[in-house]
Amino acid sequence: MEKEPNDKIILKNLALRSIVGVDAWERVKCQPIVVNITAEKSISKAGETDELSHTTSYSDMNKAITKFVEESTHESIEILADGISKICLSKFNVQKVTVRVEKPRVLLHAASAGVEITRTEEYIEAVSANDSQDIIFVKDLKLSTIIGINPWERETKQIVILNLTIYTDFRNAGSQRDFRTIVKKISEHVEESSYKTVEAISTSITRIAITQCDVEKITVRVEKPSALTFVESAGIEITRNYSYFAKTILDLPDGYEHFAFIGLGSNMGDRCANINEALRQIEESCNCKILDTSFLYETSPMYITDQPKFLNATCKVATKISPEELLKKLKEIEFLMGRIKVIKNGPRLVDLDILFYDDLEYNSEILTIPHPLICEREFVLRPLCDIASKFKHPKNLNTCDQLLSQYLKSPNHDSKNTVKKILPIHSSQWILNSRTYIMGILNVTPDSFSDGGLFNSVESAVAHAEKLALEGADIIDIGGMSTRPNADDISVEEEIARVIPIIKAIRAKGITDTPISIDTFRSVIAEKAVEAGANIINDISGGKLDPDMYRVMAKANVPVCLQHMRGDSKTMADLSNYDDLISDICTELLERVRKAIKAGVKRWNIIIDPGIGFSKNFAQNFQILRRCHELVGEGSPLEGFPCLIGPSRKGFIGNATGQPDAKKRGWGTAAACSAAIAGGVDVLRVHDVKEIIDVAKVSDCIWRDRNN
Repeated sequence: MEKEPNDKIILKNLALRSIVGVDAWERVKCQPIVVNITAEKSISKAGETDELSHTTSYSDMNKAITKFVEESTHESIEILADGISKICLSKFNVQKVTVRVEKPRVLLHAASAGVEITRTEEYIEAVSANDSQDIIFVKDLKLSTIIGINPWERETKQIVILNLTIYTDFRNAGSQRDFRTIVKKISEHVEESSYKTVEAISTSITRIAITQCDVEKITVRVEKPSALTFVESAGIEITRNYSYFAKTILDLPDGYEHFAFIGLGSNMGDRCANINEALRQIEESCNCKILDTSFLYETSPMYITDQPKFLNATCKVATKISPEELLKKLKEIEFLMGRIKVIKNGPRLVDLDILFYDDLEYNSEILTIPHPLICEREFVLRPLCDIASKFKHPKNLNTCDQLLSQYLKSPNHDSKNTVKKILPIHSSQWILNSRTYIMGILNVTPDSFSDGGLFNSVESAVAHAEKLALEGADIIDIGGMSTRPNADDISVEEEIARVIPIIKAIRAKGITDTPISIDTFRSVIAEKAVEAGANIINDISGGKLDPDMYRVMAKANVPVCLQHMRGDSKTMADLSNYDDLISDICTELLERVRKAIKAGVKRWNIIIDPGIGFSKNFAQNFQILRRCHELVGEGSPLEGFPCLIGPSRKGFIGNATGQPDAKKRGWGTAAACSAAIAGGVDVLRVHDVKEIIDVAKVSDCIWRDRNN
């Protein structure tokens, strides 16, 4: 039987008015809308009989669409277009419909912007929508910039006209894409740029859209109206996708052409040591370079539940070898580390899985990429979201954070089977957000503002360390040089002489279970302290005052605290001007976090500290306590990192309480600590350990989910 033809019923430039999103000034008001409809349906019978009953009345379709558009308020242009498509498919019995909705002058410098979607009945009913043809378009965006190779073109800005087509899938990407933000970023870049060629400016526009705006694919047309005297305009059009910029996005080192995400797990023996050893061997044996690691998670076993809990993580690697070669190398590592498969999904010393390889879809007898079980495993999705939240699954086109969100809402998710973030310290793993951890201060200095000169001798320092441990300190923080405002530096030799013998003596005394932190910004001190028995590096400068510190941190493979600070002890008091205190702290700390990760520090080893008292004035210290949740909470660039704060006995507390004696600022310190816990801080650095532990216990009962 001959197939029915794909005829089309067309409504062209249907001019309507409606409240859709906001206008060019971001006001919610009635705006002009232009709708174009192309509906596919066979009109053969109507053509033969000349009877309207055998076709779809475009008059009725026009009325139904007009009523829907003009009598309703629509949150976004994407939602409006989707609603129109559903009317056409459900009420007018068409097989396929393309809806183009355009908002004239919705952007100040563009003729119009809008969306075009294609829908079928199968699309609306399907679970996935891999054949989606959604686009966002921006027409005739006029911007001023320096562009051209001639001397006179380098003197004066001229107009360029941009036309943008952004390919997307509104259902998978959410209800709408923020085209205003995309256009704003592109406009700012173009108007501040100074390119010689339209080729360069168009490439830079695609790069910004893909690397900064989470766009998967974009077509950019750039025209110069003034390019040629007798031509209306001249220009070029290019299309780029995520893969084109993958090397830039993932910062692949020279010589590496591919990237992969590898899942790591262990539930036998020293789980953390197993994962660390696997990472070492991946670099050594697989011709790979570790680019980033996720946080570390403790997870309950799936499938076979009668076995120990797992530690899970994900790493991002640059690689030179093929997917199957990489798989072979990973299986060799598992074997050499002692993994023997007895029961499928049973206990294992180490488990290594390729989750993604580039944006490849790959199937063979031994390997499937992406890993087929990603979408049903929270212990895979959570660490993936730490380092690849916006990476799109090549098959279903959802980003990793969308996959996690979908899983958490699915009936397969067991809310009682929680995934807990872990901070590995010394011989234990701390469960973050389960309680507040206390770092006890041991200053072996003659000039610290509160306890200078009290613990200068090895004997007195060890005795105080014993006291801190007995009182319940989770960490003993040893500092050999005062960093109070205007403190004088001491030589490296003197700092070594102050701290190293004390670390060794504490360990020799039998205080072996309590982690020791070395409070220093000098890499040589940190390295020698770890060799002597320290387990944490606490750098007040976040690695900024010693260019070799990140290398030492990575080599030591211990937790590190990166504190925010400007200048040094002599200059920091004059460096407290901020545009937005918390935002600026986050930005500056994030730069240090990225440098540490690039140097090889594992993400799960990083603690951040906003630096109360360091390049902050009286009011700013209290603002940090008031806004702690913004530092590492949802939406922060530092979201997910454990946070340490050290308010103990500091001057801002003395100013607020009128107490000049630092030793008598305990009650004020307690209030500051309680506020920090309310803001989600994980670790408190304090002098009065016993008292602050009680404060933390009560505050935890108030502010933390104790069942978490």
